[in-house]
Amino acid sequence: MASKPILIACAGRTFPGISARLGDFDNWIADGLGEHLPVTTLDIREADTLPAADTLAGVVVTGSHSMVSDREPWSERAADWLRALIGAGVPILGICYGHQLLAHAFGGRVDYHPGGIEIGTADVTLLEQARDDALFGDTAPRFAVQLVHRQSVLALPEAAVLLARGEHEPHQAFRIGACAWGVQFHPEFSATAMRCYIAQMADVLTGQGRDQAALAAEVRDTPQATALLSRFAKIAAHAQQ
Repeated sequence: MASKPILIACAGRTFPGISARLGDFDNWIADGLGEHLPVTTLDIREADTLPAADTLAGVVVTGSHSMVSDREPWSERAADWLRALIGAGVPILGICYGHQLLAHAFGGRVDYHPGGIEIGTADVTLLEQARDDALFGDTAPRFAVQLVHRQSVLALPEAAVLLARGEHEPHQAFRIGACAWGVQFHPEFSATAMRCYIAQMADVLTGQGRDQAALAAEVRDTPQATALLSRFAKIAAHAQQ
């Protein structure tokens, strides 16, 4: 019997100039997931129907330039879908927008971060409850991640277990149930992609008094974060056995 696929649920796309050079969110995520399971992609903004839980090994929800707080119809349908998937035990990984959408789906509060945009490479710290977590258990207690977001999970759902925090963002990673995770950071971003985002958003950064050159100079590789994608794929593969 063929393995069920991991679905990359696209909630948005990167900037055209970046995708023309480097590919898009789904390409980067698929590279990180590896060959543990087949991978398929669906733009959930345009889909008339969303796949049934029993057809999927796992789901990764991408980032987006949309905002969860706008509660667009496609996004609200996706939130309902995530609740159904988790109820059926399908492993979920929400990245950036996906992280925020997962929190919103379970009653968390998402809105603009009062400190403004977070962008660049930063360190996050795992909490004690991450030590035995299936996704984060083998990750270093403090590790570097790539970040670009204006909105945040300002209040976690009651059902969520907080796993990681950062200096700017207190809710960098959480888990709901046994196999659904949200990460505010981008494990799929390379250092090159991160520098491209900093350059792309130069006007926004200038408007907030941020030093673009300093941010770019601090960008570095984030292998511990990248490894989470392959680890998630292994979790999804194991769940089928």
